[in-house]
Amino acid sequence: MKKSILLIIFIIFQIFTIMKLYLKHYLSFVLILFFTFSYSQKNKTDNTDNSSIFSGLKFRSVGPAFMSGRIADIAINPSNENEWYVAVGSGGVWKTSNSGTTWTPLTDDQSFYSTGSITIDPSNNSTIWLGTGENVGGRHVGIGKGVFVSYNGGETWENKGLKKSEHISKIIVNKDDSNTILVASQGPLWSSGGERGLYKSTDGGNNWRSVLKVDKWTGVTDIIVDNRDNNVIYAATWQRHRNVAAYMGGGPGTKIYKSNDGGDTWKQLKVGLPSGNLGKIGLAISEINPDILYAAIELDRRKGAVYRSSNGGESWKKMSDTVSGATGPHYYQELVASPHVLDKIYLMDVRVQVSDDGGKTFYRMSENGKHSDNHSMTFKKNDPNYLLVGTDGGIYESFDDTKTWKFINNLPLTQFYKLAVDDSYPFYNIYGGTQDNNTQGGPSRTFKSQGITNSDWFVLLGGDGHQPATEPGNPNIVYAQSQQGNLHRVDRTTGEAVFIKPYSGLNEQYERFNWDSPILVSSHDPKRLYFASQRVWRSDDRGDSWTAISNDLSLNQERLSLPIMGRVQSWDSPWDVYAMSTYNTITSLSESPLNENHIYAGTDDGLIHHTKNNGSEWVTMSVDKLPNLPKSSFVNDIKADLHDVNTVYVALDNHKFGDYSPYLFKSKDGGKSWKSIVEGLPKETLIWRIVQDHIDPNLLFLATEYGLYFSNNQGEKWIKFSNGLPTISIRDLAIQKRENDLVLATFGRSFYVLDDYSPLRNINSETSKDYILFETKEALQYNPVRSGSSSQGTSYFKSKNPPYGAIFTYNLPKSYETLKSKRKKIENKLNKENKDIPFPGWNNLDKENNENLPSIILEIVDKNGLIIDRINGSSKKGINRVSWSLTKPILSVIKSDSRFSYPRSIPVNPGTYGVRLMELKDGKYDLVASEKKFQVKRIRENILKNPMSNQIDKLVSDFIDFDKEYTLILDNYIKAKKKMSKFEQAIRFVDNINSNLSSEIKDLDDKKNILDTLIYGNKSKREIMEKDNPTISDRISIALRGFSGNSYGPTKHHLASFEIAKKQWNEIKPLIVEFNNKVDASIKVLESNGSPIIID
Repeated sequence: MKKSILLIIFIIFQIFTIMKLYLKHYLSFVLILFFTFSYSQKNKTDNTDNSSIFSGLKFRSVGPAFMSGRIADIAINPSNENEWYVAVGSGGVWKTSNSGTTWTPLTDDQSFYSTGSITIDPSNNSTIWLGTGENVGGRHVGIGKGVFVSYNGGETWENKGLKKSEHISKIIVNKDDSNTILVASQGPLWSSGGERGLYKSTDGGNNWRSVLKVDKWTGVTDIIVDNRDNNVIYAATWQRHRNVAAYMGGGPGTKIYKSNDGGDTWKQLKVGLPSGNLGKIGLAISEINPDILYAAIELDRRKGAVYRSSNGGESWKKMSDTVSGATGPHYYQELVASPHVLDKIYLMDVRVQVSDDGGKTFYRMSENGKHSDNHSMTFKKNDPNYLLVGTDGGIYESFDDTKTWKFINNLPLTQFYKLAVDDSYPFYNIYGGTQDNNTQGGPSRTFKSQGITNSDWFVLLGGDGHQPATEPGNPNIVYAQSQQGNLHRVDRTTGEAVFIKPYSGLNEQYERFNWDSPILVSSHDPKRLYFASQRVWRSDDRGDSWTAISNDLSLNQERLSLPIMGRVQSWDSPWDVYAMSTYNTITSLSESPLNENHIYAGTDDGLIHHTKNNGSEWVTMSVDKLPNLPKSSFVNDIKADLHDVNTVYVALDNHKFGDYSPYLFKSKDGGKSWKSIVEGLPKETLIWRIVQDHIDPNLLFLATEYGLYFSNNQGEKWIKFSNGLPTISIRDLAIQKRENDLVLATFGRSFYVLDDYSPLRNINSETSKDYILFETKEALQYNPVRSGSSSQGTSYFKSKNPPYGAIFTYNLPKSYETLKSKRKKIENKLNKENKDIPFPGWNNLDKENNENLPSIILEIVDKNGLIIDRINGSSKKGINRVSWSLTKPILSVIKSDSRFSYPRSIPVNPGTYGVRLMELKDGKYDLVASEKKFQVKRIRENILKNPMSNQIDKLVSDFIDFDKEYTLILDNYIKAKKKMSKFEQAIRFVDNINSNLSSEIKDLDDKKNILDTLIYGNKSKREIMEKDNPTISDRISIALRGFSGNSYGPTKHHLASFEIAKKQWNEIKPLIVEFNNKVDASIKVLESNGSPIIID
């Protein structure tokens, strides 16, 4: 033992000796590193759980809603048909109480965003059951978090289990027993197992029992119940599996079952029904005659048929070879029986198919002016002409049995895949490719005072939209594409689109383009484009010609030879690869802004590529070489660092194999070695995109499946940053560099903007302990335009502009505690501990009431340091924002008896200004953050120049002097009249009433009436609102209107009006002063003769 201790001591001594020898050189090296990297390392502070610091920065929804998004299900309250609940495929649950005039999102703060089914309890219409996870088999579906219930019309929600179901297609509540609920779970789409099948609860969802289960690949997609007997249940099972390569939409597990005992036992319905590998089935039951059932069944190779039973499913008859088409039966196939007409059925499809004869013949429903891709149809009980339909483009109503349609145009539910921003001035545009709603574009803000409206948005290119791109310095050129790489160059000056998709050459294999193909505009040459199929393409003439700069960078596999449903499947299996991406494609491209020869590419089959010579040679790495990453992972995004040519980031996901873990890596040596950077990200948080700040190399933003995250230490730790955001999948994000704006493309809630995120460059857990006044960006001065009408109804959709003027951002190290808040904090603690709460005492309560609360004030000064204005700011801990309207007050008088003050103001001149952060506390007014300079810039100059502009400052100065005198004398006049009104009461107490006193009071009353007419106009005319000669106040109002709503300023006419007002005043003023003095003299006479003292 002693020998071991001596050996350890000896080793430690030797190490210390060696360190001592190199200490001097080591310290020198450290100092060099410190000064070299001081800026880049400034933010590398532990930022654990500091999201509250940033809560003052808030995302702004900018829409659009003019094409809305995919609707999964709609429920109409039977006891109030104006109340609807809408389950959005990827946008949460929404409620209207006025048939769509206004909407309230109900699940913005929940753990999910994807929904598939919504049901109102027939016995208690305030109880709402929700199945989460979309109920279709598409390539872009969101997963759910189980069953939820609300007992108060959607105000609050409880999770009731089945969290591993992922896709719930239908919920039925027993009409006689609210505690009995049936849930049809399709189960996971991307993997086997989970909670799939039919589940039943008899205790209000507290416990669930699996009552129909087939196998690990088969769930239940539809259920119907006989309205005469709740124990009679019909269920359609569905076997399906999708992965990144292929989709198999059927199998032997797909069948139709019936139970006569509430689900305890089941029998398969076979007579007259097809066998084999069936696909998706839609069921319907006639409410008029529940013995009649209908089934729409998908057969092999996207074929299908509709069957009818007239004996409760005991036997079936094939009616026609009808099936949902287009994207595929997996995307539709819901079958709806009319509650008003026997044997009238509706089959959801790209265009609804309708049969009036129980399925024998079908015709397409009239859908003029309506979006395609129908998913839900809801009726009203007593109106056979009414239909409410949910589509990929939102909600539509028909009041005349489908002859015409009304679009609900105030739901911002668009599903954006990718986005781009241009550099239009003064307000940039946002472009986004959407799921089934084209490529859309619109402004980040407008000149309109009402904000951004649907009319401000436009369609740039048709089809399913995907990744757009813009040309730096030329906002008239935009690139947009529809699915599978159909790339166009759009000239915004004409709206013309030129098809520029690259194609393979003679004897070359066809180009495999991803559903969402990556496009990149070079930061080195705005005419240079990069685009990708399985190869990387380059164009140096904006797409007029293309050159492939790589060979096939994918694994180039035969997708039908890859395993699906657990093994390699037969050619005769129910394959369907029509409406999905071609496999073995490039999914992401990145070019180093520091070296034009450095290009990165990532694929959907797990490969990362890098070239240092613009494609002459490529280095390839499979993603399983990254730490703990599955080989099958999909490269969602790869980004070259903006500040270091050797640093690169890659975001991957493996969700199409049932793995929802976050995968994000960083390399600092050009891709030779990689480090996982996911600390702070919750499990099951898919990562879609990453962007880096163009100024601060440490500031990164991350778009994930459940919100936005950021890091101010280059990914070492991530912070959730969701103020203003609902729970939603963010599929893309971009930085508008001129404005320092962060723009988000959500998959189901349209676009969001974080205006000027630059304070995030300078704040972390350490710097947040100080008072900070951040730099103020250039303030644009213009007159907001009042556009449109204010009488367009409550349903008129508009989203907010950022506040007008200069936006000041500051940080407070702490919130200000008042005596009351301190007491309440102590009392809350005692209350939680169930202890007595002592009475604070009357004196202490008075101190609380009399306490002057601390306040934060921002002082605006001109370039000479003269005060222009002071505005109040929030005193909340962390980052706060307040706007200044770019005006200066011209208030000349503050009246003590006025509860409110509405100061007149005029625009300030363009130029340099400063802002200071001040604190008013305990009677002290202190500077807590030093002055920051900023610019006010006038935009939108008038064509006409005001020849009187050099007299405006004098007009303001003269008006202030005039207003002081006018207001003071007029105020004394009003007080004199109030005193005079008490004369009659005072005379009662006078010792000797003489005729002289009475005559003087009568004379004063006559003069008052004359003065009132001169000041306010004829009293009788005012009574009936008759026109009268302009008063002094009228003349002043005319003069000041020269400042209102324009930058031109007062004209000669306005100045002349002010001169007339002064002349009128000079004539009236002596009369008013004389009257005031005589009233005071009369008061003295009255009081000297025994009257009580008269006060105003």
